[in-house]
Amino acid sequence: MLVLKPEHRAMFADKLPDTANLALGALVFGQFLAEGAFSTLVALLGVGLWVFFVGCAVILVAGGAES
Repeated sequence: MLVLKPEHRAMFADKLPDTANLALGALVFGQFLAEGAFSTLVALLGVGLWVFFVGCAVILVAGGAES
């Protein structure tokens, strides 16, 4: 099992929302720049990844408060 020091946990939790925003931007808003048709499935994947990464950041922060 991976055990993170509090400093590493805070840094990782700080960077996860940045990753979430990149996924949302690429998979949802990036489709407006493409020549193809808008894909609802790809957009939902982008939103789902955003929720997943932000949720992971919240869990990391909450887990850091317990230790």
